[in-house]
Amino acid sequence: MSELRFVRMGFGAEAVEYQEAWDEQRRVHAARFLDEAPDTCLLLEHPPVYTAGRRTADDERPLDGTPVIDVDRGGKITWHGPGQLVGYPILKLPRPVDVVAHVRRLEEALIRTCTEFGLETSRVEGRSGVWVLGDPVEQRASLGGLSLDFDPRLRDDEEFDPRLNGPEYAPSNAGQRREDRKIAAIGIRVAKGVTMHGFALNVNPDNVWFDRIIPCGIRDAGVTSLANELGRDVTIGEALPVAEKHLRDVLENAELKPRVVERASA
Repeated sequence: MSELRFVRMGFGAEAVEYQEAWDEQRRVHAARFLDEAPDTCLLLEHPPVYTAGRRTADDERPLDGTPVIDVDRGGKITWHGPGQLVGYPILKLPRPVDVVAHVRRLEEALIRTCTEFGLETSRVEGRSGVWVLGDPVEQRASLGGLSLDFDPRLRDDEEFDPRLNGPEYAPSNAGQRREDRKIAAIGIRVAKGVTMHGFALNVNPDNVWFDRIIPCGIRDAGVTSLANELGRDVTIGEALPVAEKHLRDVLENAELKPRVVERASA
């Protein structure tokens, strides 16, 4: 892959409204497709906003009618806001495009970023993003003094809704429950062989924002941040150069290959 250009769009008091960033993504995407711009990664913070990917279900959205921006990326609903480092890598990939390989590269860069801060993270099979793994189910503490046998999430209770069941089931409290918890979400789109959207790394956000939705449509896990896991304040300013370093290393040194297409024999 060619040299990767980073554009720091705005952080803190200069956080970038979602629509503005989306418009800029589309502008850079068009330029990259025409080879009028290099591979580019936009980095920024957003003011608080919920965004919903194409697969978001109605029962995963905020109960109180909080506005949600529907977007053209994959995945489901999530939150962006202060304390979260958002990155939109806009890269040209060889065709046929290997979307999974691109997601794995983003995960690898973010895993390395967390490792540099002293935090062990992992992938979870069947679930994109970067995770802090919880304890095995049989080793977790009971909820509200009840046996895990009564945990509705483990009994496939279709009527269970964590948005209505208080802090015991809140995604932001997954660490206290010793459950798997996502520290970085990934949702992308590839159009004309060029990627859009990207990742959101929770550095030090107020994770209570996630309690109003079903983050990424996952009901049996939660969310966390570098600050939560390390037990100290971590700033966007600390995380930014570390993330840039590992994104550059992983993405620039990637051996890009087209997706293998198996053709049925005649």
